[in-house]
Amino acid sequence: MLRNALRYGLRLLCRVVFRVKVEGDLNAFNHPRTLIVANHESFLDGLLLGLFLPVNPVFVVHSWVAENPVFRILLKLVDYLPVNPMQPMAMKTVLRLVESGRPVVIFPEGRITLTGSLMKIYDGTAFIAAKTGAAVVAVRLDGPARSYFSRLTGNYPHRLFPAIRIFIQPSTYIPMPVLPSAKLRRKQAGELLRQVMQEMLFQSQPRLTLWQALRETMLIYGARRKVLEDVRQVPMSYRTLFKLSMAIGRVLSRDTQGGERIGILLPNLAPTVAAVFGLSACGRVAAMINHTAGRDGMASAFKAADIKLVLTSRLFLEKANLVTVVQELPQVQFLYLEDIKAAMTWPDKLWVMAATYFPNQILSHGNPEDPAVVLFTSGSEGKPKGVVLSHRALLSNVAQVRAVIDMQPTDKVFNALPMFHSFGLTGGTLLPILTGMNVFLYPTPLHYRIIPEVIYDKSCTILFGTGTFLGNYAKFAHPYDFYRLRYVVAGAEKVSDAVREVWFEKFGIRILEGYGATETAPVLAVNTPMAFRKGTVGQLLPGIDARILPVPGIEHGGMLYVHGPNMMSGYLRVEHPGQLEPPQSELGVGWYETGDIVYRDEQGFIHILGRVKRFAKIAGEMVSLEVVERIANEASPAKQHAATSQPDAQRGEAILLYTTDVALTREHLQQSARVLGQSDIAVPRKIIIIEALPLLGTGKVDYVTLKQMGAGV
Repeated sequence: MLRNALRYGLRLLCRVVFRVKVEGDLNAFNHPRTLIVANHESFLDGLLLGLFLPVNPVFVVHSWVAENPVFRILLKLVDYLPVNPMQPMAMKTVLRLVESGRPVVIFPEGRITLTGSLMKIYDGTAFIAAKTGAAVVAVRLDGPARSYFSRLTGNYPHRLFPAIRIFIQPSTYIPMPVLPSAKLRRKQAGELLRQVMQEMLFQSQPRLTLWQALRETMLIYGARRKVLEDVRQVPMSYRTLFKLSMAIGRVLSRDTQGGERIGILLPNLAPTVAAVFGLSACGRVAAMINHTAGRDGMASAFKAADIKLVLTSRLFLEKANLVTVVQELPQVQFLYLEDIKAAMTWPDKLWVMAATYFPNQILSHGNPEDPAVVLFTSGSEGKPKGVVLSHRALLSNVAQVRAVIDMQPTDKVFNALPMFHSFGLTGGTLLPILTGMNVFLYPTPLHYRIIPEVIYDKSCTILFGTGTFLGNYAKFAHPYDFYRLRYVVAGAEKVSDAVREVWFEKFGIRILEGYGATETAPVLAVNTPMAFRKGTVGQLLPGIDARILPVPGIEHGGMLYVHGPNMMSGYLRVEHPGQLEPPQSELGVGWYETGDIVYRDEQGFIHILGRVKRFAKIAGEMVSLEVVERIANEASPAKQHAATSQPDAQRGEAILLYTTDVALTREHLQQSARVLGQSDIAVPRKIIIIEALPLLGTGKVDYVTLKQMGAGV
């Protein structure tokens, strides 16, 4: 009786001071055997679950916890089983408890997080679930890490009474893996549980718009916290960023309509970020213009997205030699960043102040499904088109990446990838800002000598880049320039073995290669410290469904189709200006055909074999141009190579290899093909020496230009 009274009083107290909310599937516990797994954020976690879960579970606790005088008092409020993991009988004791039918709570991390993200998941919990056939219910605790009962230190924000959410995932099962040994079965079961926990972290994220996410992050980490810095080297706080966003959004929305797409023709600067958030708050859509696409490319973008107003900068146009180009663009009004301040009237300034301090009363909440940005495909293999990404897509991708890689408020991201590229926008900009990290924006990724020095000077810990850019940074960097880097994440193109090796040998850093597309906002898969396999692009992120369908002529692997919350809303094409074309494929509406030939191994790692458009059919056999480039890189790792194809009257198609190595011969390529175990048919007969490969603004090889060059060969 006394115990129930104490539980009721504590539940009421916690509900008041911590504003505890229980969300999700409250019926997930209706199973004969239930194993409840939760992330471990603080010393409060067990108490919170004991008070607020709709069942009365038994907690599995470490024996030293049960022996601690303080915890022993709290444990009297719940049923618990003390276990010493070092004892051989501990596993059997927990197995019998689960089989008894009582719901059982285990923290599979085994310790309170020191990073704010998931720690190592122990295999034992997963093996118990698989052995007993119990339903696994994952429960997310969100908020205790921000209390003084957590073990987080440094710049992580702490509150006396932070708001706490308890999110209950629908139940699932972990089947016993069919593998030859108990050790392998246990390990594979642990991998499955890790994926369940990551899925829980992702699914428990609130559904917001961009400006709401910025506001929520500001409330968590503090309005005065410095979050953003660009080449002007003036650190900007969350409040300053929010205020600047409101000011730019107010001016841009003055003569535009709700939902209208407004062009952003700016480099990586703080005002560029502010424009994206500000337009979000005012119900407009930021269309990120690729200034490296040339006059025709920009004109196509304006036409496809039906853009009438563009925000740019006179200084930027002069430095980028775009003044003449802009003057030749048809029927587009330009608003210059330098004129924003003068354009602000007193009513505008009052509105900005009100929106900064009372946003929920002033700003439209919007819908997460509404368009947030428009990005334009690079055109590496065809004509660029607009990709419409909703708030849901962008924030889902941020949440997906956060669920699999531990990124902390103590981290500082260096981002030189342009924001007109999805990797630079989502990974390099939105992810750090909405995660409490600091980000340094650099205007161009092409300053190969300067960038390593800036990374060293700013003590950056995370770097995003493409294989091409990372290779060039390594070439000019001092071995100590990257001493603070924790993560180097590569995407947009395949990372060569030569680049991977030089980063490991020279800097002791393992590159985490990922994979995605503009249409998926962009990340689909990524290698992580907890799930890494060389030669792959990692495992698919939580929440993504994938199917691999066979392709005629290709024996291993198939075409990858994906579906998920980070999927685009649709395309905007020049042929139908302003008309949204929803994604669809042979699998139906909402499924995106990536155009990539892949295979997925037994552990779920994705191996990219090449793009379907980057296969050549030679004498009736499909040959991957990616393999051709791999052969060239093996023969000449210090130089650059790119392969294309051209029609051939006798063999159907012929392979052209462009290389910067003047000494490369077909004999060298044949030797490399034998080393790699590749057929002689993949060795190109035509080798073209070129001074430098043409690149797009994102760092990818410009295969369209190479195709055009090959037409005259």
